[in-house]
Amino acid sequence: MPIRSAVRLTLLATVAVFGFAVATAQTGPGTGSPATPIAIVSLDSATPGGAATVAGALQVTGGKALIAASGAVTAGKANTDVVLPQRGSLRVCASTTVKLAADTSAPASEIPGLMIAFDRGAIEASFSAGSNADTVLTPDFRILIGGPGATRVKIRLADHGDTCVDNPGTNAPYVLVTSVFDGSLYRVQAGQRVMLQHGSTHEVVDQERESCGCPPLEPKGNDFPLAQSEGMATMAEPKAGPVTADGKPAVAAPPLVRDATKIQEVSSPAVVPERATAVTPPPAAANKSAEKKPGFFSRVGHFFKKIFGAD
Repeated sequence: MPIRSAVRLTLLATVAVFGFAVATAQTGPGTGSPATPIAIVSLDSATPGGAATVAGALQVTGGKALIAASGAVTAGKANTDVVLPQRGSLRVCASTTVKLAADTSAPASEIPGLMIAFDRGAIEASFSAGSNADTVLTPDFRILIGGPGATRVKIRLADHGDTCVDNPGTNAPYVLVTSVFDGSLYRVQAGQRVMLQHGSTHEVVDQERESCGCPPLEPKGNDFPLAQSEGMATMAEPKAGPVTADGKPAVAAPPLVRDATKIQEVSSPAVVPERATAVTPPPAAANKSAEKKPGFFSRVGHFFKKIFGAD
């Protein structure tokens, strides 16, 4: 079994054990009444912030899922906002599945730390960190977020184990990244944004340029919206053209279109065939050709004239 797959199974098993322990601890003996939920999620995916699916130990009321002990939240094509009672919220970015569980080692009088596990996508934390640290588990790292203070940590997982961690703000919490393979450590300072490449704390790009949070959902540049290309959304109405002073539509000048054949005729000079000139023979040659050569009977006549002396 590949190492990364084994780590994913271990991650899921850890969250399941925590969830079972929380469910046992938060249910009173013989009463079966759950305590304050660790998360509240809207089930209407059509509304902003709604989740595509929610699973686990939960209770559904008023169109919302109350996760009592542990559960999984999957965002659809849009981001999902998860409410953390008495703490704040957690944004699950589009196409990301997050598993949640509470730390059972915290005293009953204190707010327990939250365990967040995911293996792809991105999350944005916006909650208060108490005395009990929160933990983010990925296939490569264990990220500890210590309080007290306000947490604005953003984490994004990319291909080949690349992990982006953003800890904005001058009063940002204590963020410590631990490798699950070799136990090496890296501390993300307040106001620092880093990219841990190839799932290693030894290959760190400081001051990462790309955002570690949710990617933009709206298309940019010349990207054609997928919903419009598939016919699921209406195209924008074309804007009216310019009109003249009397209210009639202005006639635009015809576009300048060049004819390649005409351009060829103009650019290439016309070839005019030369006139054939008559060749005049020299005068001597003309006279010789004009003289008629004596025939056979004429030569015979001259012969008899010489013999008989006749004129």
